[in-house]
Amino acid sequence: GEVCNMINKKYNEFLPSMQSAEDLVSQVDGLSRNIDLLKAGIENEVQRDLNVAVAEFTELKQQLERDTLVLSILKKLQEFDTAIKEYNTALLEKKYVVAAQQLEKARSSLKMLESRKGFELKILKALSTELTVQTQNMLYHLGEEWQKLAIWKLPPSKESSSLESAMQSELHLCTVPSKEEEIAGPPVASVLQAFAVLGELHTKLKIFGQLLLKYILKPLISYPSLQPFTEEQSEVFILRFKSEEPNLDHSSPMEVFDKIKLIFEVLHKYLLNVPLEQPKEDEKDCRVTLAELLGDMIWEELSDCLIHNCLVNSIPTNSSKLEQYIEVIKSTEEFEKALKNMQFLKGDTTDLLKYARNVNSHFANKKCQDVIVAARNLMTSEIHNTVKITPDSCVPLPRLPDPGAGDHLKMQQTSKLLHNDMVNLENETKLSQYTFSLPTCRISSSVEKLMELAYQTLLEATASTDQCCIQLFYSVRNIFQLFCDVVPTYHKENLQKLPQLAAIHHNNCMYIAHHLLTLGHQFRYRLTNILCDGAATFVDLVPGFRRLGMECFLAQMRVQKGEILERLSSARNFSNMDDEENYCAANKAIRQVLHQLKRLGKVWQDVLPVNVYCKAMGTLLNTALTEIVTRIAALEDISAEDADRLYSLCRTMVEEGPQVFTPLPEEDKNKKYQEEVPVYVQKWMTFKELMIILQANLQEIVDQWADGKGPLAAEFSAAEVKSLIRALFQNTERRAAALAKIK
Repeated sequence: GEVCNMINKKYNEFLPSMQSAEDLVSQVDGLSRNIDLLKAGIENEVQRDLNVAVAEFTELKQQLERDTLVLSILKKLQEFDTAIKEYNTALLEKKYVVAAQQLEKARSSLKMLESRKGFELKILKALSTELTVQTQNMLYHLGEEWQKLAIWKLPPSKESSSLESAMQSELHLCTVPSKEEEIAGPPVASVLQAFAVLGELHTKLKIFGQLLLKYILKPLISYPSLQPFTEEQSEVFILRFKSEEPNLDHSSPMEVFDKIKLIFEVLHKYLLNVPLEQPKEDEKDCRVTLAELLGDMIWEELSDCLIHNCLVNSIPTNSSKLEQYIEVIKSTEEFEKALKNMQFLKGDTTDLLKYARNVNSHFANKKCQDVIVAARNLMTSEIHNTVKITPDSCVPLPRLPDPGAGDHLKMQQTSKLLHNDMVNLENETKLSQYTFSLPTCRISSSVEKLMELAYQTLLEATASTDQCCIQLFYSVRNIFQLFCDVVPTYHKENLQKLPQLAAIHHNNCMYIAHHLLTLGHQFRYRLTNILCDGAATFVDLVPGFRRLGMECFLAQMRVQKGEILERLSSARNFSNMDDEENYCAANKAIRQVLHQLKRLGKVWQDVLPVNVYCKAMGTLLNTALTEIVTRIAALEDISAEDADRLYSLCRTMVEEGPQVFTPLPEEDKNKKYQEEVPVYVQKWMTFKELMIILQANLQEIVDQWADGKGPLAAEFSAAEVKSLIRALFQNTERRAAALAKIK
């Protein structure tokens, strides 16, 4: 019973809601039918009327557009016509700006007409031609006026600018507007503004600017004697030049700036203080003036010219004058300020001022360039102008600047003149007096000057700003690197051909290498603080210089050796000396070799250090003796007469050979070196033993050999001695016995 009640209750609640849903459905159906009826009605009647109306509307709209277009075209044609009429009137009255504006109006009307697509009028071509003709006409009038306003009187010749042609240049500026024009404002303004309106101002001003640079501004910068002077007459202002004796080659920047300022002031007053367009009510001051336009066109070229022909020359060459340079910077600032006030310049610090303010860096660059140029000139000057240096020579060095109390004592020790033979090293242990000494010899005076230049430059470096100091230090290193490139190539032929020059070059290189050992050392207190890792040294360049000197001299030695061997090759191998002709040839060869050595001994005398001289001469004499020994030892048959003649040839060598050793100009001092010849000539004793053999009998030869312990055995091998015995002596039992003892 309980369950039944519940179901009934639910069912009773459900029925009414079911009912209301059914009502809703039938309502919707009804509505839908109504909409369909309405739709059918619209499609049949209303749409028809609507289509007709739209078609009518479109047609009317197109008609209106056509009419409007025709109207606007007629209007533009009328505007064009009016503009040309007003232009003509204004031109007659010399109201140039108005005339130009009317032309521009006509131009814009024509532009509008030409832009109408699908509406080409025959008349447009004619209008366009008319406009061009009128524009040209106007420009012609303006050109005439402009020529009256600024009259250039230039030198006749076409030649490039010179002082003479500058003296003949004049610029006349018209100062008074004629009476009837006063209404239209000053003629300058109206002419130039009219040019501006027509877009031709730029071209006119550019030509003016170029003339101004060429005939007035640049000559004033280039010729110190040129002075501008001005003259005011009733209706014209004249600018011309006169020449005065200059007191210097280059005028100071201050003088140049004053002259240029004067020119700009004149131009500003009489010509260029003109706004580009006529004032509009709302903007009073922000108008561009002609001065600014001209300034834009010429400033870059003018400032370049000022930098290169004026400021560059004013950069000081030594640091003491750097202080005074403040004046130049100041006057550059004032010059720019004046030009800004006249509106020739806009914006701040131009290249000109930057250049002047950057004087320290230019100073360093100029200094470095001067140093390198000077060095190069020294390197390409003659090698054979020499000076004598001795172990006591020193590079004349001014006292080094005191680096401050702390280093005071250390400094005192390094600032003494730098001796070639004494250097205090860091730990102050004294090295032998000759550790760093240079032997007496001759070097090119240009190389001595080069060394002085290096010292001077380093000294200057220690007194300079850090940046400059670094640049100068590297400049000095560059000098030496340049030497290695320039000298061997520039003097190549002479170094190969002339033994004396090769010797001097050898000394030059050794002298430089010697100084490079200690060069950084004297300046270390100042340089090491700035250069990273304290790399203020030149020691790394030393081996290169020694090699350079050695290679050149050894090449010369090879040439001389070649000549000696060449001469001895004409001695017919020293065979068959009993033949008169052969003997003469051999004798001549020996004489030539001695003559060659004597000549070398003379050209190297007092040039090479004595020890190098003796080694070199010894080596060459040795070459000759070795060749003679080799040739004679190779002979298969030597007659008694041959032997005698060979002996006398050898005696000539032994007697005259030592006499070619003349290292010193004082004759008496050379004896010592001539007696020491055996020390320098390796084969000297061999040669002497050969002479003994040529004169000896068999027993004497066996005695000289002394079982391989005698003097002969020290110089020749058993085979060589046997060969000589076979050549000298007939085949006998005594000879066989002697040969048996040589082993």
